[in-house]
Amino acid sequence: MRLVDLTRAAGLPGEAAGLAEVTAITADSRAVETGTLFAALPGTRADGASYIAEAVARGAAAVLAPSGTPWPAGIAPVPLLRADDPRRALALMAAAFHAAQPATLIAVTGTNGKTSTVDFLRQLWTLAGQRAASIGTLGIVAEGFPPGPTLTTPDPVTLHERLAALAAAGVARAAIEASSHGLEQRRLDGVRLAAAGFSNLTRDHLDFHGGMDGYRAAKLRLFDTLLPAGAPAVFNADMDGATLDWLRAIAARRGLRRIEVGEAGREIRLLALHPQTTGQVLEIEAGGVPQTLELALPGRFQAENVLMAVALAIATGLPEALSLAPRLVGVRGRMEFAARLPNGAAVYVDYAHTPDALERLLMALRPHVTGQLHVVFGAGGDRDPGKRPLMGAACARLADRCWITDDNPRGEDPALIRAAIRAACPDGIEIGDRAEAIAVAMAALRAGDILAVAGKGHESGQTIAGVTLPFDDAAVVKRLAGVAP
Repeated sequence: MRLVDLTRAAGLPGEAAGLAEVTAITADSRAVETGTLFAALPGTRADGASYIAEAVARGAAAVLAPSGTPWPAGIAPVPLLRADDPRRALALMAAAFHAAQPATLIAVTGTNGKTSTVDFLRQLWTLAGQRAASIGTLGIVAEGFPPGPTLTTPDPVTLHERLAALAAAGVARAAIEASSHGLEQRRLDGVRLAAAGFSNLTRDHLDFHGGMDGYRAAKLRLFDTLLPAGAPAVFNADMDGATLDWLRAIAARRGLRRIEVGEAGREIRLLALHPQTTGQVLEIEAGGVPQTLELALPGRFQAENVLMAVALAIATGLPEALSLAPRLVGVRGRMEFAARLPNGAAVYVDYAHTPDALERLLMALRPHVTGQLHVVFGAGGDRDPGKRPLMGAACARLADRCWITDDNPRGEDPALIRAAIRAACPDGIEIGDRAEAIAVAMAALRAGDILAVAGKGHESGQTIAGVTLPFDDAAVVKRLAGVAP
């Protein structure tokens, strides 16, 4: 593709483009080959400008860099494209380079619920006989595509490459998780969105965003910048008032078609929820008409995720979505039913790794418990340390028995992380080894009890002292329960 066409797509001056042809795009100098456009982006650990010489030596056809970046002395010149927002420019170039995208693309953001909501969307479309995909924490989930990397929102080059591959395979509809990191770093720029959803906003990633205001602003960018004016925007009407006020103001200013779901919802209102042994029955009002919806999924937050997925599906041309909802199945690592013991006790695995997510998980399981509610949990290292005592307090308040263990300590001392949790959960039983903690907790279960193993969900590894070792919560539970994986 001509470099001049890429510069136009990114809204950059084309004088520096010359007659160069681009055969690939990357922000990794090690991946540069002859004809590659190299994006020299600033990072938290290294500045891409330091790798311009290496990229040119490898055959880079052009370089994209922040405004003001000088050309390295003694290096043979190639076109240098300077941009005030080089990450956005890279994303727009990647979109133009790969060109094709599924016809209907939906992005979902929020602290919790993204993975389940996009997978429920994929399931709804598939149940309606359409080729569909979801992209996010579970990788690409689509017929004919192998499981991929589990980054919530892929980098823009990878994302647009995958979207083009999906379109080429005949996938017409796809749902994408929009993380705050991904939105802040412009990874979704250039994605042609048909609609977007916002599930909730609670404390998470404050180490990256610096505070709740920065975290909220990153997520709001999906609606005030990326979603086309006039497009459907689905909000959980039960989220915190400040975020909801911002969303409503953005929707009014940009003419977005606002759709609200939940107890306070207008378009789909949750009237009542009745827990069942294998799921729940919802009483709802959709379009002013009372209806009953039976779900084979436990938990209030799963009901919220389903309603958001249904609203997004209807808003983008699937009117039968509500009638298909009873056929939805659980998502890997999201309140995943892992095993039932001979005495009837049940074990669930969930990705809950924030105070709010733990609270929502335990409150969702409580109505299904006739005995005691147990939880095994920990907190990740090298992440927001302020949430650790909050997680301990949530479990101490809402569970009958708490087992404090290691999550992904990463580069931190695991004992110090556990101590920070236990300060707010003094009656918690501390067992550092995660497999042992799960085994001891399962051995303590009696008839009517439920155990939630929280924090890692779908993950297949545990990172300790910088080394990732194989570990899968659901697999450990199944092995201990004697259940075939």
